[in-house]
Amino acid sequence: MKIPAFFAVLFFFLLAACGNREAVRNTPPEALSGSGGEGPPAESAGRPAGTADEIRRLTEAGVPSSLLRSVELIRARNLESTEFGRVMNGVNAALLRALYSDLRLPLPAVDLPQSHVYARILREAEQGGYTPQPDSADYLQCVLPFLALTSETRKERLEAALPDLRRAGGLNPSSALAPYFTGIVYERTGNLAEAGDAYAKAWGLSSECYPAALGLIRTLDGSGRKEEARRMLSDLVISYPDNMGIKRQLAVFYYENRDWSRAEAAIAEILQQNSRDGEFLLMRAHVLVEEGQALQAQAPLDLYASGNTANNRLYLFLRARVQMEAYRNRDAALNYIRSMLRLSSVDDEATVYAARLLMESGRSEDQSEGRELLSRLLRAPSPSLAVISLALKDAVRREDWREAQGRLARLLDERRSVEDLLDAYTVERGLGNNARALAYARELYERDLSSDEGIIAYVSALVDTGRQEEAARMIESRLSGAAGGAVKSRYYYLRSRTRTGEEAVMSDLRSSLFEDPRNVGALTAMFEIYHRRRDERRAVYYLKQALALAPDNPQLRRYEREYSGALN
Repeated sequence: MKIPAFFAVLFFFLLAACGNREAVRNTPPEALSGSGGEGPPAESAGRPAGTADEIRRLTEAGVPSSLLRSVELIRARNLESTEFGRVMNGVNAALLRALYSDLRLPLPAVDLPQSHVYARILREAEQGGYTPQPDSADYLQCVLPFLALTSETRKERLEAALPDLRRAGGLNPSSALAPYFTGIVYERTGNLAEAGDAYAKAWGLSSECYPAALGLIRTLDGSGRKEEARRMLSDLVISYPDNMGIKRQLAVFYYENRDWSRAEAAIAEILQQNSRDGEFLLMRAHVLVEEGQALQAQAPLDLYASGNTANNRLYLFLRARVQMEAYRNRDAALNYIRSMLRLSSVDDEATVYAARLLMESGRSEDQSEGRELLSRLLRAPSPSLAVISLALKDAVRREDWREAQGRLARLLDERRSVEDLLDAYTVERGLGNNARALAYARELYERDLSSDEGIIAYVSALVDTGRQEEAARMIESRLSGAAGGAVKSRYYYLRSRTRTGEEAVMSDLRSSLFEDPRNVGALTAMFEIYHRRRDERRAVYYLKQALALAPDNPQLRRYEREYSGALN
């Protein structure tokens, strides 16, 4: 069995300690503790460092093995009851607790002396107090005050620590503590390049300082170097298979990069350890909603609400989406969105979602309110891509193809997502540019050959460009393996467009509506057949159903005006 490095060294120190214990026991405390506990002990030129120097060196290194070796050396030399031993055990415990709690290492008993400068700094740090040390030449005196700022986010407080950390880096360039704390300052104040350099330096000094590696991964991810971040994080998980802190960051990485399937598995592992972790309950609910399982998201949201305040922005947003996407309750969803906007009136994501819900409503007053919200969002100096995408969809719904085409350019240049390509295909088809529509549909199809959305768009484009036989072959191959429901309905509808005989067309349309009675395309096609046959009764039957599902469709609105008498 391979023994971890720091345990092997720890064993060595235990053996060494046995031979020297008697000599150390007879050493006066002041010789061990230096100048009254206020600074580093003086060293005699040409002599090996004493026990106090070795303990201090191990503590200053600031990594798990060195901190544990320092604790053991204090114990082995019977120094736990001396002022020096008590204060150094306090420092070791504070660093292990603050930086390496995920390792669940045994902590020494802490009994801080009253007067030592380190003890004062540690007590102040526990209360969140940071006291600069401008005149100190003691490494620990310069870095320990930062323990008050490990959760700090205010820029001015963080930047105030930089002079002490820079001085500490000069006092002991081999310690990982100063560069790691410097990385925290730069990361939280938005300087990712400097943060990455500082974290990389700490990680380079010791591969045990895994919090520095996690910081470096965050800066890589934030700088767009996502593949490097992913590889480094995967390697770190292998090196620390039981470290929940690393596993948490892996879950967050997948989640923030919208890799929903991997995020779901990683989040589930975290929740197995703590089923009431509020942050990860919300993440799980969000993943389920994004994966189209909004109804299942209800359970983690309920569990979150049982132990947390209900005014969390993400919680309210997910409640809104569950109401709309699982229960089709637009009014309840809007109530949650309005609660979000009361928390922050400049929440673009909430405003975009509210505008979309309102514009998709069947009530004219809701539609007007939604378009007013959209207009307000578009008046911003540089509207977000989400706003542009919503404006595009509104133009498509109104079949204002020229406006829609104008919205597309930025989306395709800056994002070019699957959704953007599908919109580009729809717009070009609406403009009658069938060749350009086919090009976008092909790109969409080739991006994911298994995606039904891409296949349906591509097959439809083939039909529009007269390539009926190729389209028919693809449809048959998909129909043979398609499960029932909306997807199969769409394939039957597409096949109807490749048929030449009216009866064959109607047979496919009936099959389409059997699979999904809400298929607006099939309903409209059935109406048009009876419209051509002048069979008003059957035409009105299908037109009423289509209008109920798509009341704002411009084509259906034209038919509605033509059949107004019969419809009324």
